[in-house]
Amino acid sequence: MKKFRPSLITTGLIAIGLVLGSTTLYAQETEEKPKVEQDMERIEVTGFSTSLIQSLNQKRFSDTVSEQLSADDLGGLPDVSMADALTRLPGISAVRTGGQAAEINIRGLSGDFVFSTLNGREQVSTSGDRSIEFDQYPSELITSAAVYKSPKASLIEGGVAGTVELQTASPLSIEEDYKLSFNARGMFNDRAGEVSDAKEFGDRFSIAYQTKFLDDTLGVAFGYARLFQPSVSTQFIGLASNAEADVDGLPNDTDGSEACPECENISEGFEMQHKGGEETRNGYMAAIEWAPVDNFTLKTDVFLSEFESEEFARGFRVKLGGAQTSITNPIMSGNDVIGGTFNRTSGSWTRVELVNDDNQDSDEVFNFGVNADWQATDNLNLSLDVSLSRAKSDFRNGLLWSLVADDAIAVNPKFDENVSISYGLNGLNLPDLAFNQADAFSDLSRVMVSKYGIYPFVNEDESKAIRFDLEYALDNDYISSIEFGVRHSEREYSNDRSVFEYGNDSAFSVSQPPLQLTPDMVEIVEWQGEFGYFPAYPSIDLNSALSAWFPTGIPQPVQTWGTGHPGVVNSPTDGEGPNTAWSVQESGDVTEQVTSAYIMANLDMELGDLPITGNIGVRRVETTQGSTVLQLATQPIVDPDTGEVIDVRGDPALGAQYITDQAGLINDHFAPGFLSDKYTDYLPSLNLNFSITDNSQLRFAAAKVMGRAPINRFAANSTSNIQTVTASQNPDTGEITLSSQTAKVSGQSRNSPYLRPFYANQYDLSYEYYFEDTEGAFVAAAFYKDIQSFIEDIAIDPYDFAGNGFLFPESIEVPVFVEPDEPGAAPQEALNANGEQIFVTVPTENGRYETAVNNAKGGYIRGIELTYTQIYDFLPGAWSGLGLSASYSFTESEITRALSSSVFSTQLPGLSENVAQATLFWEHEGFETRLSTRYRDAFVSQQVAVNEQVVNFDSEIVMDYQASYQINDNLGVVFQINNLTDAPTRSYFGKEDLTGTIQFFGTQYFFGVTYSL
Repeated sequence: MKKFRPSLITTGLIAIGLVLGSTTLYAQETEEKPKVEQDMERIEVTGFSTSLIQSLNQKRFSDTVSEQLSADDLGGLPDVSMADALTRLPGISAVRTGGQAAEINIRGLSGDFVFSTLNGREQVSTSGDRSIEFDQYPSELITSAAVYKSPKASLIEGGVAGTVELQTASPLSIEEDYKLSFNARGMFNDRAGEVSDAKEFGDRFSIAYQTKFLDDTLGVAFGYARLFQPSVSTQFIGLASNAEADVDGLPNDTDGSEACPECENISEGFEMQHKGGEETRNGYMAAIEWAPVDNFTLKTDVFLSEFESEEFARGFRVKLGGAQTSITNPIMSGNDVIGGTFNRTSGSWTRVELVNDDNQDSDEVFNFGVNADWQATDNLNLSLDVSLSRAKSDFRNGLLWSLVADDAIAVNPKFDENVSISYGLNGLNLPDLAFNQADAFSDLSRVMVSKYGIYPFVNEDESKAIRFDLEYALDNDYISSIEFGVRHSEREYSNDRSVFEYGNDSAFSVSQPPLQLTPDMVEIVEWQGEFGYFPAYPSIDLNSALSAWFPTGIPQPVQTWGTGHPGVVNSPTDGEGPNTAWSVQESGDVTEQVTSAYIMANLDMELGDLPITGNIGVRRVETTQGSTVLQLATQPIVDPDTGEVIDVRGDPALGAQYITDQAGLINDHFAPGFLSDKYTDYLPSLNLNFSITDNSQLRFAAAKVMGRAPINRFAANSTSNIQTVTASQNPDTGEITLSSQTAKVSGQSRNSPYLRPFYANQYDLSYEYYFEDTEGAFVAAAFYKDIQSFIEDIAIDPYDFAGNGFLFPESIEVPVFVEPDEPGAAPQEALNANGEQIFVTVPTENGRYETAVNNAKGGYIRGIELTYTQIYDFLPGAWSGLGLSASYSFTESEITRALSSSVFSTQLPGLSENVAQATLFWEHEGFETRLSTRYRDAFVSQQVAVNEQVVNFDSEIVMDYQASYQINDNLGVVFQINNLTDAPTRSYFGKEDLTGTIQFFGTQYFFGVTYSL
C-alpha cells in the first residue's frame, strides 16, 4: 500500500490556501502611519537616462555590495538578451558563443561560479551545469536585474563569484491603470552572404501589457518576445598537441617531456569551416497579482523560453598524423611545431577530412512560482513561496565525413594515401596553407562520403522548492528587524546519450563502404574575404546523401553497448563491431536535496554622528547529493589447464546483472547502484554601510560563500573504450590494409557524486559618491576572495590502464573483409585455406584518461572596480542631454591551474585582468543616440572543436551603436548595430604562436519601431 506523500508544490499551495482562508488576516488602519524616509534624496529623471539613474538609485539604497540594471518599463531594455545587458555593469564580462554573449563572468570567475535566480527562485539550466544561459532570457521580458557581489544570509547560497537576480513584472506596482509596449525590428548580418545556405535576414518582435482591476487590487501582466536570427561565422581552429617526436634532430635536446626529452610537441591538426544556421527564441511571461487587503499580496508568475537552433559546419578537418608522420622543413616555436610539410606514412594517419556537420538543438526553460506575503502585524511580516524550475535540452549533432579517393568511380575505390599538407601558423592571424590534394577536394570523381555519425545529448533538469521567511521589526537603537527563513529544494537531473555510426573517418571501410556523390547532392563552395585563399570544398545536402546511402531508411541513434563490448552475451557478431558502452554509462540520473535555514539581524544604528546600516547573519545548508551508477562487477575466467585468463564475465556475487540496452543487447559486466553523499555548511555574512554624508557612503562586507559543482558533474559515469580498427584485403594481391596499426585505449571519470563545493572567504570595501548638483555617481570598490578549494580536471596521456585496475586485452582480433568487386556490393569475409575468416591481431596501446581532482589548491583573487556615471545637464542648450557611463575593473589572482596536461598551465578560467566598458549617450527633443564599447583582457576558457579544449582567448573590443527617435508620445523608431567593427574571436594555446581560434561573426544591423501606451 502506497503512502500519500504530497509534493513540495502541493504542500506549498495548501499552505497558501490556509493563509487565504484564515480569519486573522490583519487589515491595516485606514489612516496610514507616516513613513520614515531616509535622509538620502532619490534621483528622478525621464528619457533614455532613466534606466541608468534608476539603477544608481537601487544600488544606493541596497544593503549589500551590488550592481543594478533597471528598465523604466517592461520591454524597456534594448539588448538582445540579458547576457548583453549584464555586460554593461562593472566587473562583468561575457564569453561570446556564435558572436552572441551567452555566459557571463563576474570578477574574474567563470559562469560555473555564478548563481542565478528569477524572482528570487533558483534557476536550472539547459546546459547541464549551474550556469544558466542568459541568451535564453529575452531582455524585453525582464524589468530589472541585480548582481549581488556580497551575499547576505537571506540570499540562496551558491554564488562564489556573485548572484544574478532577474525580475519580471509586478503589475500592481505601475502608477498608470495600464501599460502597453510593442517592439518590432528587422535585422541583417553582413557576413551571411559569404556562407553557402546561410540566411542574411532575421527579425525581433515583442509585446507586453500590464493592467490593474478592482480598485487596484488585482493586477495582470503578460509579455511575448520572439527572436529569429541567422547564426553565421567563418573560422580557423587550431587543435592542441597530442603527439611528440624528435622533429628538429638537435643533439643534447632535453626540452621535451620526461618520457621523451628530445621530442617536440606536434599538433593534432586544424579546422577551416563555414558555420551557419538559424536560431529562433520564443519567450512568454505572465503574472497575476492580488491584494484583497492592504496587508496581504498573492502573486503567481510564469516564465517560458523556447529556443530552437539549426546549425551547420562545413569545410575541412586536417589531421596531421601523429608521431609517425614524415615532417620536412619544420617551423618551430620553442619546443612546439607550428608548421612544416607533413607527409603521410604507413604508420601515420595523416589526412584531410571534408566535413559536413549538421546540429539541431531544442531547449526549453520553464519557471512557475506562487508567493504569498502577509503583514500580519505592524511588526511581523510572513512570506511563503513555492516554485518549480524546469529545463529540457535535446541536442543532436550529426557528422558527415568525406575523404579523397584515388578514383571514386572505380569498382573498388581506394583511399588516396598520397597526402601532403604544408602549413605555417601566423599567431593570431590566418595561417599559410597548401595541400597536394587541393584540386581533388571539389572533384566528385575523387571525393567520397566515408562516415556518418550522430551523437544526441538529451538533458532534463528540474527543481522544486518551498521557502518560508519571517521578519520581525524591533524598536531599538541598534537592530531594526530580525529575519528568519527556511528553504527546502529537491532537484533531479537526467542525461541520456545515444549513438549511431557507420563507416570510417580515417580510411574506407570494406564492411561499411563509402558513398559516391552525385551532382544533385553537392554544391561547390568557394571561400571569400580573408579566407579566400582556402581551397574550395563540397557542401553536401545531408538528407540527399543519407537517403542514397541508406535507401531502406536512415538509421536512428540508440543507447547501446555495441556488439563489440566484451560484456555482451548475445552479440550477433560474436563480439566483433563497435564498443559504444559509453552511451549507456554516460546516461543516468542525479538527485540533490538541500535544506537551508538562516537568521539575520538588520542593523540601523549610529556610531557617534555616523549612521550605520546593514545586516549580520548566518546560513546553515544541509546537502544530500547522489547518482545512479553502473559499477564494473566482473571476475576473470581461468583455464584450469594453462592458468591463462580465457574470458571475463560478470559475477552475481558482486551484484552483476543482465542489463538490456535499447538495441536488445544484454550485458552482464555491470552492477547497477546508487551512490550518495551528505554534508553540512555554515555560511556567516556581514554587510555594513556607513553614511559619511548625505551624498556619500562607505560599504564593508565579509562572508563565507560556497558554490556546488555543476549538477552533471555528480553523475557517476566512468567510461572506457578501445579504438575501432578495420581491415580490408585486396582480392588480387592478398595484401591486408589496417585503418590503424594499434588500438588505443581511452577513458574518462571526471564526474562523481562525492565532489564537494567550491568555498571562499571574501571581503569587499567600496566608496560611493552621488553628485549633488547633477545626476550621476562615482564608485570605487576593492575586493578580495580567498578561494579555499577547486574541482580541477586533469588528463593523463598515456595512462597505465592495466596498472590501475582496468581490464583490457593486450591485443584485439580484427576481422578482415575482401574489398568488393563493384560499388554497393555486400562485403565478403576474407577466408584462409581452411575456409575460416581471417583475423589480424592488433596490439592495444595506452591512450588518454581524463579525471578530476577534488579540493585542489586554491588561492586569492583580488581587484578594484571604478564606476563613473554622469548626465551633463549643466551644459548649455542641446548639450545638456550628453552623458557618460563608464567602468573599469582590475583583477589578479595567484591561482595557477593545470588545465590540460598536454597543453599548458595557466591562470583561472574566465579571469581577465582588465575589463572596461563605456557608453557615451546624448538625447535631445526625442532623439537619442549612444555608442557602447566593451573591452576585456586575454582570458582562459573552453573552445569547441572536434573535441572541447581549453585555450587562451585574446583581448577583444566589441562596439555597439544605437539611435532612436520618438516621433510622438507613443511611436518611435530605432536603429541599432551590434559588433560594429566585426570584432573576431582569437585564441591561442599558452602563447600566441600556437593558434587556437580565429572566428569572424559579422556585424548585425537592426531597424524597427516601438509603440507604447
